Amino acid sequence: MFQLENLLRENIKKLVPYSSARDEFKGEARVFLDANENSLGSPLTKWYNRYPDPLQWKVKEAISKIKGVPPQHIFMGHGSDECIDVLFRSFCEPGKDNVIINPPTYGMYEVSANINDIEIRRATLLDDFQLDLVHLENLVDEHTKIIWICSPNNPTANSMNREDVEIVLNNFNGLVVIDEAYINFSRHKSFIQELSEYPNLVVMQTFSKAWGLAGLRLGIAFASEAIIDVCNKVKPPYNINQATQELALKALEEVEQVNDMIRAIVSMRDELISELVALPIVKKVYPSDANFLLVKVVDANRIYDYLLQHEIVVRNRSKVELCEGCLRITVGTENENKELIMALQQFSI
Repeated sequence: MFQLENLLRENIKKLVPYSSARDEFKGEARVFLDANENSLGSPLTKWYNRYPDPLQWKVKEAISKIKGVPPQHIFMGHGSDECIDVLFRSFCEPGKDNVIINPPTYGMYEVSANINDIEIRRATLLDDFQLDLVHLENLVDEHTKIIWICSPNNPTANSMNREDVEIVLNNFNGLVVIDEAYINFSRHKSFIQELSEYPNLVVMQTFSKAWGLAGLRLGIAFASEAIIDVCNKVKPPYNINQATQELALKALEEVEQVNDMIRAIVSMRDELISELVALPIVKKVYPSDANFLLVKVVDANRIYDYLLQHEIVVRNRSKVELCEGCLRITVGTENENKELIMALQQFSI
């Protein structure tokens, strides 16, 4: 049975979080003399001399209206990478606990585990890039705290079978983190609607992909209020700056424009698939639920270098397990996609 207290590190249970001036005062005021800010303003604008809302309530309320998740169930990180790191620091005892990843997958799970001195166990995906449930189950022991599932997966671009993920959620007593960075490009529904059903579920999303705000570095985690409270306890006091909060709020007013961009990217993705499979140098284009394609080619290293010579940068994934001979290609603008295809048409085997 899932018990959050059994997962928490002992020092986190006892942790008294830093209490900032903005944590202690909640409400409206005309005169702020509590946080040792520069009261005269800044070279940019007067408002940037003040510390931001440490819990980003206005942004969370705007997200809540779109996602249908109460603000208390939302955590905001400096990119999804901070969400990942906070979960490691909250729940995994260094040198003692372990987590499970399903390679090939997003590399930051392993990097963050190594930084936090947490053992990584690998349940390599099956040949169809789906979860190997038998291998995964065999890796779990009493020190397994988190299972990381990326869906749609990076770099393979596919979504995990929902039934398989539900089996993991129903049978594992630790945290199951589903990274949905690319969910907006998929026909599959998000797991955030299942939060009330699974107390061990954490769903990560981001402003970097569909929202087109990678430069802001803003990630989101949805979970039970108890898990979110732990994350807020561990995070730095002002982890999301004022400018980012303002720009995120402005972007959240433009949902229809974002939906238009998503439709355009999916349409260009389908067109790009058709053009790539027609090329003799392309062996296979794997199905995609993301804004990128995993493409098996005749000579990944040569083609990668050739494209670089034409000032076109893709990602060479040929050294990644199960992705041998593959390039990962992001769907670009219409002109960028045409330039890519023209260059590949001129490549001589």
